[in-house]
Amino acid sequence: MKSTLQYLAFWLLLFVQSTFEQTLGLSDGFLSFNTSTFAVQLVKDSQTLYSLTTVDGGFNFIPTDMMSERANNGNYHLGDITFRARTVGSTAWTSGDTSTARVKLTPSSVLGTVQAAANLAPTLPRGSLLNITRRWIVDDNVLELLFDVTNSQTNAVEIGSLGAPLEFNNIFTDRTAAQTNTLCSLFDPYIGQDAGYVQVTPLLGTLPPLVVLPVGQSPLEGWRFLPESTSLTPFYQSQTFEGLYEWDFHTLAYAENEWASTMPWNAPTSFVLQPGQTRTYGLQFRVAPSIREIESTVASVGQPVAVTIPGTILPADQIGKVFLNTNATVANITVSPAGALTWATNTDTQTAGWIGYTITPHTWGRSRLSVTYSDGKLQTIHYYVTKGATAALDDLGNFLTTSQWYTNTSDPFHRAPSVISYDRSVNQQVTNDPRVWIGGLGDEAGSGSWLAAAMKQFVQPDAAEVVKLEQFVNQTLWGTIQNRNNGMPALPSVFFYQPDLVPNYVYPSNEDWTVWWSWNQASAWATGRGYDYVHVTAAYWAMYRVARNYPSLVSVHDWQWYINQAVLTVATLTDGEVGYADDGLMGETVIHYLLGDLQREGLTANATLIQNKMKSRWQIWSTERYPFGSEMAWDSTGQEGVYIWSTFFNDSTTALNALNSIIAYQPVVAHWGYNGNARRYWDNIYGGKLERIERQIHHYGSGLNALPLIESFEANPTDNYLLRAGFGGLSGPLSNIDEGGFASASFHSFADTMAWDAYSGDYGPNFSGHSMGMGTFIINHPDFGWQAFGGNIVATSPAVEVQIKDSVRRRVFIAPLGALLSLDAGAFSTVTYNPSANTVTVTIAPVADGTSGAASAPVGRLVISQTANIGGVGILKPTTSLATDAGAFVIPFTNGVGTATFS
Repeated sequence: MKSTLQYLAFWLLLFVQSTFEQTLGLSDGFLSFNTSTFAVQLVKDSQTLYSLTTVDGGFNFIPTDMMSERANNGNYHLGDITFRARTVGSTAWTSGDTSTARVKLTPSSVLGTVQAAANLAPTLPRGSLLNITRRWIVDDNVLELLFDVTNSQTNAVEIGSLGAPLEFNNIFTDRTAAQTNTLCSLFDPYIGQDAGYVQVTPLLGTLPPLVVLPVGQSPLEGWRFLPESTSLTPFYQSQTFEGLYEWDFHTLAYAENEWASTMPWNAPTSFVLQPGQTRTYGLQFRVAPSIREIESTVASVGQPVAVTIPGTILPADQIGKVFLNTNATVANITVSPAGALTWATNTDTQTAGWIGYTITPHTWGRSRLSVTYSDGKLQTIHYYVTKGATAALDDLGNFLTTSQWYTNTSDPFHRAPSVISYDRSVNQQVTNDPRVWIGGLGDEAGSGSWLAAAMKQFVQPDAAEVVKLEQFVNQTLWGTIQNRNNGMPALPSVFFYQPDLVPNYVYPSNEDWTVWWSWNQASAWATGRGYDYVHVTAAYWAMYRVARNYPSLVSVHDWQWYINQAVLTVATLTDGEVGYADDGLMGETVIHYLLGDLQREGLTANATLIQNKMKSRWQIWSTERYPFGSEMAWDSTGQEGVYIWSTFFNDSTTALNALNSIIAYQPVVAHWGYNGNARRYWDNIYGGKLERIERQIHHYGSGLNALPLIESFEANPTDNYLLRAGFGGLSGPLSNIDEGGFASASFHSFADTMAWDAYSGDYGPNFSGHSMGMGTFIINHPDFGWQAFGGNIVATSPAVEVQIKDSVRRRVFIAPLGALLSLDAGAFSTVTYNPSANTVTVTIAPVADGTSGAASAPVGRLVISQTANIGGVGILKPTTSLATDAGAFVIPFTNGVGTATFS
């Protein structure tokens, strides 16, 4: 007789098998048909999408090769539907979800354009309030997925939520770099109601993307993450598989429940079906010729498109523009919250089909512009208003050097004085997180705060803040960190968990100190992670810039010492003893800046050293098709460094590979959260307070990946797509700064949260990218005429006059000239460009307007470079004699203003 334990084991095995058995019906085969664009395969039993392959290029947007591992109940596929409904007059919602309990469907007869159809009742709960038939059709060679939703009850039924799960091949699990880059794609939404769409971009960045658009009245109202089991391969919601999302046509049932404490992207709606009434919802699938042509593809089907300039993150002292391409007329515009934005028509448009509006920001935070068209369509454009750009940096610097200034000199880990991590939810410094680097001043999530504080001084030095940064750099960074382990710099963490070494230190008992990231001293003081060296380099370099150009602010060391320390840090990084040194490193554009400064200062030996070190790394990348490796299976961190140095060494092939990779994961849409937001989804595990895998909004990928986009635009100044994507990324880090100056690592995009993370975490690299790339970019757009990204145009004739309003006030790029004007000291106030005379007049102030604490420059120091070869235009030269110093034109201030004209 079997024992009780054996019986339990038997029934447990039976339960596991029944729970995870493959229910999709793959063994029964597939339905196949073609359009002029796609070869389509459906699973015969479920009629869900099995393969969607382009006819021309053979790219499959569906994870067909992973389907056998995703064939269980609870795995979502394209063709599934979810809903919540209730009879009118009741309060409780009942749910339906075709992925929950699959059974073999009975196919309906097909006629005309219908390729496959089935009633979904067998996969829905018994007594479902809704009767749903799904149809796959090919209409005029366009693939469409339609859901006919019928109320078969005798009472009216309210649809509180209705969503179509989307499954595309964003699975990196068990794939090589080549497989990931050639097989996989990423998808992001424009959550714009009737104007909404989803773009699915192959990771190579060169293949035609898929665009998912609504059919009929099928708004993209919400964007819901779909929960699945995370315990089975291919490991859903992990670093190698972010997970899937759902196109939500209605969201009221979620807004009343799981999302009740958040402000959703769009106003939640429901729809009441009368007895016997049917409403059809649907999606269509089109291929755009390229990522740059997604918007024109959307417009080609009669759907309104919004182009925002400079983007959808607006500082309070800047004016925005929005240009609408529509077949209808604008019937009404509203804003939520009321008064947050105001608008007026403008006459900027140069081509037919566009309507232009000037947007004036008023209220800090999120806002939604809702445009109703004469054909009844509703489009929403999502903005984020910050404080005036320089005022926001004022707040940031002050918060970092006061609230985040750690002064406990009795700390056994010698973390004082320093700018330490912060928890905004309790308004306390973070000193004891089990992820020891967060409170240990190391890696990205611990270095982030002091890195941001240092780079803020490069942009906008403040005397009181510089004093504290000098203390940190010279006492803590140098005296504590770099003197550990035989002088090797850049520790992952000065904080560690090893109670026997610090017997008087009280580790909080409410934290779990048994996890892997509670490093002991040996692990915390290791020096093998190359990423950490870039942060240290940046701190020294930023202080070099302050000491060089604002010498009265420093007292401990001169500029020569700081620049030499930066060189020594890079030398140590590349001495062959540090791990990941041959990967692209986050923020390493600062090494490019350092090299340029060494060359301008005439420090030839050190410049040669740095150039040779970087050349050795580039030579490795030049032999690889996918040189974007990192600690992770897939990442968006290496592209910045690969692009910068490949460009520097005239390797256009490798540089273009990196640039195309960025274009694939850094979208351009009329939504502040996604516009210019590079793909990041796992870093909250390592640096956030809410530890969760999710699409992060304006994590450090935004600011850093923007740098190659902007540099490439400066070399190709008619490619305005690069400017839009790059400026969106550069603007992202401004949105992270709250009204008090605290900067969060990222915004949580899940609809049940919709809030900034409470930890400062790894914000520093994001601000690092912002500080090095932000500027004002003056263009003559073929459709919209003269525009300024980062400034306000106040005149266009006879000359183009621009008020410089970006946060940095140090870089102005004039696209028709291919000319970059950079300041080492001072702040641009206005720039006037006369196209007829090819003259540029700059007005420079000792300090930017809008800031209350920034130091005044003793003189303006201007550098001019030609970034693009514009026919017939040479490098700008001053029309009057100006002194030079290390390649910079020295512009004296007279009555608080410096001016110069160049031609």
